[in-house]
Amino acid sequence: MITAYITHPNCHLHHMGPEHPESPLRLDAIRARLMLSGVLQQTMQSDAVEATEEQLARVHPLRHLRALDKCVPEHGIVTLDSDTMMNPDSLKAARVAAGAVVRGVDQVFRQQADNVFCAVRPPGHHAEATDAMGFCFYNNVAVGAAHAKAKYGARKVAILDFDVHQCNGTIDIFKDDPEVLVCTSFQYPFYPWRYLRSEWNNVVNTPLHAGTDSAAFRKAIEDDWLPALHAFKPEIVLVSAGFDAHREDPMAELSLEDEDFHWVTHMALEIAALYADGRLVSVLEGGYDLDSLGRSAEAHLKALLGLPFGE
Repeated sequence: MITAYITHPNCHLHHMGPEHPESPLRLDAIRARLMLSGVLQQTMQSDAVEATEEQLARVHPLRHLRALDKCVPEHGIVTLDSDTMMNPDSLKAARVAAGAVVRGVDQVFRQQADNVFCAVRPPGHHAEATDAMGFCFYNNVAVGAAHAKAKYGARKVAILDFDVHQCNGTIDIFKDDPEVLVCTSFQYPFYPWRYLRSEWNNVVNTPLHAGTDSAAFRKAIEDDWLPALHAFKPEIVLVSAGFDAHREDPMAELSLEDEDFHWVTHMALEIAALYADGRLVSVLEGGYDLDSLGRSAEAHLKALLGLPFGE
């Protein structure tokens, strides 16, 4: 099993102030944990390249991309909304974050890797077609899905999102698109406060109450996601891997453990093996407690590598 690990130094250039939880330290915590455990050394490491305007414009209208460009400050930090800020290098980081998923899709379709983890930031799943929000500028996983459709003719793309926050941006972009199935688990009711109800045939919402533990999470995923995925039979599986549903994460109140991220990743791999020749590309979303983030990412990578959780 070849697992690719894609990142880029430019992902560290974006910051939103010293107190902001979505900081470059997140990638440092993941890398340190993966190196310490020896997991990183088992992956095929490479750098992302920036997503092109054409690739971004498949999911974000050009006028929105140009408007974002005009927001970039020459120095300091500007505020886009109450929790999303931009420094002079933010879009440079965002372009390599989206470009990482594009490269990952290329790798699995060209059989250069079995699966891929994109260790990038800023995250993307809250970015709607014409709205940057929730720490997100471009919707990384959506850019990858659109690339799979445009470049490789994929007509069945599954996006699995287990972040503690619902992927409103991904839903906004793909709602009513029969070629994309979006499965999203999230604490309910909770940010982003929109798209929380299932109104589209291609969106599977799995709302979880505060305090949801491992057993309840796993049952909900099996009951909601698996029937939809088996009926859909995806040609590629994309994962928005948010680790903020961990019980130690300060951003929410779900109670998942490290091992749950290994379990849900293994489940996604089984779907990919059944229907998509194993093609799976994962991209980092949330996760803000640095210690549990590193451990959860390790569990996720072990599953991708075909390693048991306990090793």
